[in-house]
Amino acid sequence: MIHCADPTATQLRPVAPASRLRPIRGLGNESTVTTVTTTDGVQLAVRDYGPRDAEHTVVLLHGFCLSADSWSGQIAYLLRRYGQRIRIVAYDHRGHGQSSQAPIGTYGVATLAADLAEVLTSLNVTGRLTLVGHSMGGFTALAYYARPAADRPVEPQGLVLVATAAGRLGERGLGRLLAIPATAALVGLINHTPAQALKALSGPLCAGLGRWRGAAGAPRATLAALAAAALATTPVPTIIGFLPALANYDTYPVLADIRAHTVVISGGADLLTPPAHARELAAAIPGATHIHLHDAGHMLPQEAPHITHEAIRRAMFPTAAVHLVDASTSRHLGRTSHAR
Repeated sequence: MIHCADPTATQLRPVAPASRLRPIRGLGNESTVTTVTTTDGVQLAVRDYGPRDAEHTVVLLHGFCLSADSWSGQIAYLLRRYGQRIRIVAYDHRGHGQSSQAPIGTYGVATLAADLAEVLTSLNVTGRLTLVGHSMGGFTALAYYARPAADRPVEPQGLVLVATAAGRLGERGLGRLLAIPATAALVGLINHTPAQALKALSGPLCAGLGRWRGAAGAPRATLAALAAAALATTPVPTIIGFLPALANYDTYPVLADIRAHTVVISGGADLLTPPAHARELAAAIPGATHIHLHDAGHMLPQEAPHITHEAIRRAMFPTAAVHLVDASTSRHLGRTSHAR
């Protein structure tokens, strides 16, 4: 049995006032930067681009130990391609980036889905919605579908799942670390030996996040540095607090009910969410398209930005002619396959 620390023991770290929150790195001041306060008092740092009454909104959900900064390339692409025709929302999950920390007992995927619902409601998102989730962001999107229809303020028409899974994380790849007793023990150690806990955890996670074998020209050192920086700036209670939830995460029952136009992307060198997860997603979600990049790792938004951009485009506009892998890149990035 995993014994979590007292949920009231963690002090909430106040987020900076909205006027002091910084925009996504490299994107200037084109966004409205604000905070959304959840019902349990956590302040989420939100970047909001484009007109509030746009007919289409794209919400970008980042991965574990990352932040909305990890989507800078995709935001730049969407702004360049669509300008004021769409709205783009990117926010930091609780305990990540510029958002405040939360009681450790609230670090769970269902809570992240509830946070997503609150962001959509607070920002008054209407019209067509596309959710784009990388890694734990994909868990969040799928968990949003697991909520009762009355608790989903907007029904997504598009869904992009990048290097993610519906569950069974403890059965494959580095996710097996979630199932060993030593990992469970980290939760009990959090109030006593946080430095040791972080050291024990960061090694395999950093190795998995930084794994690279040539996809799309992203330097391995760059990806490793991104992973290391993310881990270094993510509070220890956040890292350790999510472990039990990740071990028990399961959204397989909702997959068959998803009606959004769905694109799933996987990397053959992904140690955190091996491609077997993506194959299961594509097979279970009606009409889903599966893009598999043989030589890519876990950080697909950075390793294969062109493919990630086109996947978002296809989910947003499924009737448009989109060539996800062209002749010049197919030999490096893999093949396109369609779930039946």
